[in-house]
Amino acid sequence: MAELSVDVTLARGARVWHLQIAASSRRIGIAGPSGSGKTTLLRVLAGLERDAQGRVEARGRVLQDGATRVPVWERRVGWVPQEAMLFPHASVDKNLRWSGASAEAAESMARALSVEHLRDRQPRHLSGGERQRVALGRALLSEPEILLLDEPFSALDPELRERTAGEVDAWCAERDTLLVLVTHHASDLTRLCTETWRARSDGTFSQDGAAQDPR
Repeated sequence: MAELSVDVTLARGARVWHLQIAASSRRIGIAGPSGSGKTTLLRVLAGLERDAQGRVEARGRVLQDGATRVPVWERRVGWVPQEAMLFPHASVDKNLRWSGASAEAAESMARALSVEHLRDRQPRHLSGGERQRVALGRALLSEPEILLLDEPFSALDPELRERTAGEVDAWCAERDTLLVLVTHHASDLTRLCTETWRARSDGTFSQDGAAQDPR
């Protein structure tokens, strides 16, 4: 049985995307060139593409099918886009606790992602890599059933990238979370994913084989 099944079409101007995936793993990597629909796929899964037509099913739950469309706030999705999208006037601590996480949980997450010394700062005082880690921590603290990551480690140096990926790996393994990771980095796919799909420039997807099991 597919853990993730997507079969939707989405028109964008003169271009029509046909996003079709049937993945059997709960650790799914999406690779491919820029402009090939990778981020669009994540937006469809998050419920942000209202014009997408077709069926989306994740972990046996139908999120979209014809007239049925589960709203964004009921999908139990943690989404980390490339832009991080933190609340600009809230501190790191308040961003982390946005989903209702306790002070203790936020402190533990901040420590795990090496941002504990930044908890009183606002996003404008953070580097790109720091904003990425705060956005990641906020998504994890929401306890999602589906974790959508769009180049979440792109601003991190190799050592911090490996450490942060390890935290995500352990977190998903402990909760058996469905992970969909968009990345250009083969090391991320090997570290975190057991099944890889490749987006093509024509907007279609093909299975690219299984990555090494990260566990």
